[in-house]
Amino acid sequence: MISQKKPNIVIVIGSAPDASRSTLWDKSTHTIAAINNAWRIRSDWDYLVFPEDFPSENAPTTIQASQRLIVAKDFVPTQNTYGGFIYAGGTMAYTAAYWVLGALKPDVMAFIGCDMIYPSDGSQTHFYGNGAPDPLRDDVTLQSLEAKSIRLLALAAGQQCLCVNLSDQPTSRLMFPRMSVDQLQVLTEQGFNQHLKNLQDQLDQQRIQAALDSEEKLGYFVESGRYWEEAHLLSRVELAKIDDQWMAVLP
Repeated sequence: MISQKKPNIVIVIGSAPDASRSTLWDKSTHTIAAINNAWRIRSDWDYLVFPEDFPSENAPTTIQASQRLIVAKDFVPTQNTYGGFIYAGGTMAYTAAYWVLGALKPDVMAFIGCDMIYPSDGSQTHFYGNGAPDPLRDDVTLQSLEAKSIRLLALAAGQQCLCVNLSDQPTSRLMFPRMSVDQLQVLTEQGFNQHLKNLQDQLDQQRIQAALDSEEKLGYFVESGRYWEEAHLLSRVELAKIDDQWMAVLP
């Protein structure tokens, strides 16, 4: 029996407790992009994406020849090709995702540990214990994490890339179709094409273009990526309007 061709899959691993499920997953046909501390989850990651303020003591002290560290000089130019941080959302889950989308050009981006849901009962927030809920900080680019995820979903689909969420958590800020790791492991090119078509049929292309037109008209762009240095020039109201447009893209 001839095996079917497999799609090019990148698994993006964040730091939520759920990410620990990925420890023993077979990655023989996948690429792994870890974010921040998620490199600790498994030693065979391929890319580690982290920001300028990531504590040096939290970074790996040794890396394999096949592994690569992705820092601001790598991801800022890539992010800018997708409209910049202000419209994409200034948190590392989205920053890493846009870098993967632009640099690796996968067929599938599968996310685990990136739900951006933080318990209010004092229970564990990250796989390593408790940490700061970065995506929930008071930031003009993060007024709607859901809208930013739909933007990513739509732009990826326009690039023939399917975003899926491997989480088994009941809620998520990622508005991506859910997929189990078992489904991902057996996904064929034919199955990928069908999933992508189903998603593209759901996305309202006219509303996607309208949202992108609104972004261009508003004209917010900081080439350095340090948008927080110009936050006083950014209108929460106008950005919230664009978030509303993105929310309307996916019924």
